[in-house]
Amino acid sequence: MRHAALILTALALSAGVSGTARAQPVEAVPSVDLARYAGTWYEQAHLPLFFQRNCVANTTANYALRDDGRIDVVNQCDDARGKRTEARGIARKVDGSTSKLQVRFAPAFLSFLPAVWGDYWVIGLDPDYQWAIVGTPDRKYLWFLTREKTVPKEALDALIAKADAMGYDTSRLIHTQQR
Repeated sequence: MRHAALILTALALSAGVSGTARAQPVEAVPSVDLARYAGTWYEQAHLPLFFQRNCVANTTANYALRDDGRIDVVNQCDDARGKRTEARGIARKVDGSTSKLQVRFAPAFLSFLPAVWGDYWVIGLDPDYQWAIVGTPDRKYLWFLTREKTVPKEALDALIAKADAMGYDTSRLIHTQQR
């Protein structure tokens, strides 16, 4: 009986901690040097999402600064047949922030619709721009990006722990194969 009470107390305490983390709003890093952020990033893991449902390996994101202050986005991955697929989009700053962006993959003529723009917040960033954690403020989407194609498991686990502490459900992560 005491054992059951201890388990229930532990579960209640862990639920309280988890609930507290989720109650805190998601914070983006203070700023991002977009010139340093530009280039190729390799996805190490992400939360499940519809538009990546066919991606099985070698997912990358490439960012290039534009003269108009926006950012060209090219996401690529291999599907189950080994075919390389690509999605092209554009990112814009939100309220002048360099760490809170919105990305659109819909055609340009639809850009007036708020629904075609998705949040893209940099919520963790290595000082040397070797890794980034990107998420949405509603905690629905999350990506772990690195400059190197593969990273040690311990390094990725440390990044996942950071996102978990921010209230993201990291138990649902899909790990990306990079070959």
